[in-house]
Amino acid sequence: MKCPQCGAWNRASLPRCMKCGAELPQEASARPNWQQRLNTGDRPREYQRVNEDGELNTAPDERDVLADEMVELKKRKARGTLQQRRLRQESAQRGAAPSGMTIRTHTSVDTFWNIEDDPRTTVRMHGAPAPRRSDRPKDDADASQSSGTRVTWEDSQHNEPLWMDQPSYDSHYMLPVNPDFTGKLPSRMRFTRRIVYALLIFLMVSICGLCVFFGAHYFMGRQAQVAEQNRPIVTASIKDELAAHTILIPGEDGQQIYIRELHTSYIVTDGFATVEVADHIWYDEIEDFVADTLDVTLTPFIKTSSGQQKPMDLITYQIDVPQSTITLNTPDNLRADVVTSMYSIQFVVRPGSTVYMNDRDISDTVDSQTGLCTYNATVQPIGENIFTIRVRSQYCRENSVTLVLYREPQEIPLDLAAETYTYTTLQKLQISVTTLPGATVDVLSPHSDLDITNLNSTGEFTFYATFDHIGDNVITITSSYPGKKTSQIDYTIYYVPNIDVYSRSAWPLNRQAEYSELVSNITYRTEHNQVYVVMAKLDHLISTKPQIGVFYAGDDGVSQPVVIQNYSRTNTEWEVGSYYRIYGDAQGTYDGMPMLNGRYTYLY
Repeated sequence: MKCPQCGAWNRASLPRCMKCGAELPQEASARPNWQQRLNTGDRPREYQRVNEDGELNTAPDERDVLADEMVELKKRKARGTLQQRRLRQESAQRGAAPSGMTIRTHTSVDTFWNIEDDPRTTVRMHGAPAPRRSDRPKDDADASQSSGTRVTWEDSQHNEPLWMDQPSYDSHYMLPVNPDFTGKLPSRMRFTRRIVYALLIFLMVSICGLCVFFGAHYFMGRQAQVAEQNRPIVTASIKDELAAHTILIPGEDGQQIYIRELHTSYIVTDGFATVEVADHIWYDEIEDFVADTLDVTLTPFIKTSSGQQKPMDLITYQIDVPQSTITLNTPDNLRADVVTSMYSIQFVVRPGSTVYMNDRDISDTVDSQTGLCTYNATVQPIGENIFTIRVRSQYCRENSVTLVLYREPQEIPLDLAAETYTYTTLQKLQISVTTLPGATVDVLSPHSDLDITNLNSTGEFTFYATFDHIGDNVITITSSYPGKKTSQIDYTIYYVPNIDVYSRSAWPLNRQAEYSELVSNITYRTEHNQVYVVMAKLDHLISTKPQIGVFYAGDDGVSQPVVIQNYSRTNTEWEVGSYYRIYGDAQGTYDGMPMLNGRYTYLY
């Protein structure tokens, strides 16, 4: 109820407002309005449902409909009870049955239900036990021959039973004579029976479904097992030191199995015919094959005693097609800047391979023992010079590598001699250069003995380059001519003295004093190319190309870490766990550890 003074809502039974205390008006009926609306007989609630397609369906709630039916059934049963009572009273007035006696019914079929609803009346449901024969009245002896429902009247004063036979009928229950009985019991019984029937049906269907499922599974499993036993077995193998596959074809001992693609027959022994097939036979004759794998098929036939061939299931499997190998030595990358007209490209292939350089066959330059191939490429001063290497090795598919050699475009030609070294153990090296006759030349890097006698006539001049530090030394040369753009060459030569000279000043790093001195003066030792010798095991690699590894130079094998980069000219590849004697010069630090350039490597 809403307070007329403050507007707050209160219960209708309260005399005063709970918020402001004002007196609430009393309604004529204390019954809430919502209870009155429940009995107005309005139509049941309806629910609007929208499916996934957006269609609207309106339908009443099934629970409300069921509740209304149960209420109506209760009312009908109550009216039936009153009607039965009225009929019994009228029958008693006509003398058909004593009016002061209570009616008790018994059925002739046994069941499981007994209900005591009222102390004054007893309802025995269908199948309740019948009264004992000794309780029957003597003048009703013939009643034992009749079948049906026996009705007993008990005198309310003498409690003496009276008997009367009624026609036989089969009913599930009897309505109680007590008018206060609500009539819910029969509905509950029907509902319980329906649930029991539904559970039994569900159980039977489940059992049947499981039987069908397991039966089908067993049958299919047996079929799969039989098919698996009759299926050929394909495994990877080696034949003549080459990749191959071994196929085991099941059959009966003594049978001959002919393979169409191999043009060969095989005898079944110990239940299988063994077929070995080299992988390369499938792609040897295929030109320009580039796929990594290839699906192959064998067509087997069984030779019968009459000479006929009975086809068998096809055998299909997949093979890997190896690629021809190309290991590039020079240049280190697929793109390089060059300053000479001739550049030596070196790479390693499998001996006996077919090699093409820009579609020109150079297979005759491949070393038959090592597979090393050296190609002197002519590099024009036009920018990018592209060289494509194609290699086809036996039993492999073709492989190709494309190199880009970049040479700065020049208006004034300036070329080093083709025989100019890229690596030397000499501290002074003679360099020959050719340029435009009459041009002005200048050597910007350390040098001596510049000879320009033939410069004006042939454009040739020479000088001795001097190397002031170990490692890469850059030679810089310029050529100028009036009206033309100056040309410049920057050429790198790797200089390391031979081992006899290089190792004379080497300090051992296994001693703590030398190691501590190197860590404390790493900058000074780097500037002066101090040489050290490390005799230790390679603990692990930081990089594989170039090779950079960590060694523990201490005598205990776990102290004095040193990082060394492999510049060895002996083409020695380091392996983790191997012991080496390495000569190298200081380079700097790496992750807080001293770093050396390893120039010479020997197994220790």
